[in-house]
Amino acid sequence: MPGDKSISHRALILSSLADGESTVRGILDSEDVQSTANVLRALGVEIPPLAETVRIRGRGLRGLRHPRAALDCGNSGTTTRLMAGVVAAHPFSARFLGDASLSRRPMKRIAEPLTYMGAQFEFEHGDGLPMTVHGVDLRSVDWDTGGSSAQVKSAILLAGLVSAVEVRVTEKSLSRDHTERMLRAMGVDVENDRSQVCLRPSSRLNAIEINVPADPSSAAFFVALASMVPEGELTLTDVCLNPTRTGFFQALRRMGANLEEKLTMSSAGEEIGSVRVTPATLRSTRITAEEVPAIIDELPLLACVAAGAGVELEISGAAELRVKESDRISTVVQNLRAVGANVEELADGLRVLRGRADLSGTIDPRRDHRIAMAFGILSAATGNRITVKDPEVVAVSYPRFWDDLRRVIVA
Repeated sequence: MPGDKSISHRALILSSLADGESTVRGILDSEDVQSTANVLRALGVEIPPLAETVRIRGRGLRGLRHPRAALDCGNSGTTTRLMAGVVAAHPFSARFLGDASLSRRPMKRIAEPLTYMGAQFEFEHGDGLPMTVHGVDLRSVDWDTGGSSAQVKSAILLAGLVSAVEVRVTEKSLSRDHTERMLRAMGVDVENDRSQVCLRPSSRLNAIEINVPADPSSAAFFVALASMVPEGELTLTDVCLNPTRTGFFQALRRMGANLEEKLTMSSAGEEIGSVRVTPATLRSTRITAEEVPAIIDELPLLACVAAGAGVELEISGAAELRVKESDRISTVVQNLRAVGANVEELADGLRVLRGRADLSGTIDPRRDHRIAMAFGILSAATGNRITVKDPEVVAVSYPRFWDDLRRVIVA
């Protein structure tokens, strides 16, 4: 599996803010991660071309320079929100741009806490991009996000880190904690207490070696495939087994999947291991709001799994899906209906109804990489004929997806 996208973003950002040279191995070379690399280059960091091993000489916590042009974040919400937190703590202004999809995604959720800390934000259209951030010396904050978003949490933590002020973030439930883990590995005092995290002032960030594990969100597609096909066995190696990222594995196991995880090592605070999967007869399940943060990216795939297996699935408390790369609730529902599945759209989720059907037709992922891959897996696992429009959109997170899918299928 390719390197983890979330960890790859953070490895680039934190290595750029460190004192000394960090070595990053296994970084994901995808469009989103390239966006982060390009933004950091525009801010004065010498990021080499992304490769299996990348060495980055950091500029220190306040060493970034004023960009000469706007910061183009492409399709990457992670790039935009995390780098907004970094820029907000520097003594300059920067204008953030993105593609049409990213420009529609809400940025008020990071603007509010960062404005409270002292930064200023200017929006040209609503609360999306283009967005200009005017950085200053920020003050401490104790912020309740009212939800669960690793991007919002990370933006606040990075702003506090660069400004050397204490910040405390409270969430509805624990979101991905990659930022906290990597910060601790680099010498920062960060404490997690269930759904609250506190970062204390630090004068420096230590350079380290980071081995980026395989992305569990990418692995999920092949775990689903191996669970649904009639025979075979699949082992995925060096996968990130961080508990905040394995919600899909837990949900699939609850549906009856034969899934084994084995820890083998750790790096930069992350647990890494192998995942072995064999076919199973799946059954119905429900996903509630408490589970959503650990499975948010895999929910479209889980809906496709339920439709392919002919079992019932209800997802609730997932309104966040409506402001991803597409409105993923609407996109999944409409595309499942387009291939013959019986599915209902809910305000904060969806319901796949029990019953097998021949699934065939053409789906439009609306330029959303995870939708394209989910329906690719549904087609391959069921043997039905599903055509995915714009298959190249997978390059955002998993450029070689279609090649890997062909490789694991025995004709």
